[in-house]
Amino acid sequence: MAPLFVLVISFLLLRGLGSLGVRRLSSWREAGLIAVVITFLFTGATHFTGMRHDYAVMLPGPLSDNLGIIYLTGALQIAGAVGLLVSRTRRLAGICLVVLLVAMFPGNVYAAVNEVPFRGEPPTPLWLRTPIQIFFIGMVWWTSVSKPLEQVEAPPAASPTPTRTV
Repeated sequence: MAPLFVLVISFLLLRGLGSLGVRRLSSWREAGLIAVVITFLFTGATHFTGMRHDYAVMLPGPLSDNLGIIYLTGALQIAGAVGLLVSRTRRLAGICLVVLLVAMFPGNVYAAVNEVPFRGEPPTPLWLRTPIQIFFIGMVWWTSVSKPLEQVEAPPAASPTPTRTV
């Protein structure tokens, strides 16, 4: 749940700064992009703290307790966040982060179904975890992959039909 709070609170604070005159944050989408970056830097960094063991226990079956996977996913999250900051790599980084979120979801399902605690707390139930994951995927897609509305091509205007005068 902490990543959700990081995303939502940073999103609202950044957009608030935009409304106070910070140009870069004057659109919801730009504020959302930076909030997504902050969230992935936060979650990626936690893979290198004592929480890494809690993450490792969430891995299903033969992958269980594999710290190498935890370090890899943390590094990928941090790399993806950095990639979002560079306009030339933003779209690719966004697609890669969406793929990573989908790839990590089975670990979330495993933890919820098998009641694997996280930081000594009961796991987030699957009925709540699933929409949160979809929200993260949607935020990444909206801020980095989909085209801004002003870049979406408008349908060509119908040409007027010539009128005949008799």
